[in-house]
Amino acid sequence: MHPKFAPANIVKIFKGITAKKLFEMHPEIKYKLSNGHLWNPSYYVGTCGDTTKDVIQMYIETQKVK
Repeated sequence: MHPKFAPANIVKIFKGITAKKLFEMHPEIKYKLSNGHLWNPSYYVGTCGDTTKDVIQMYIETQKVK
């Protein structure tokens, strides 16, 4: 994406489009999810310059725990 786009907007668009497409292809999934939501409302944004692979991996792993 171009730097003029805020990361929050990019994530919002990505989550919206992917959820819509997945639910169109597999409508039964929506009814199995809590409140019909595919995505967790949080997200992580970092650049390669200040975020290591280990930091990203730890963040992803902690999302599995409520």
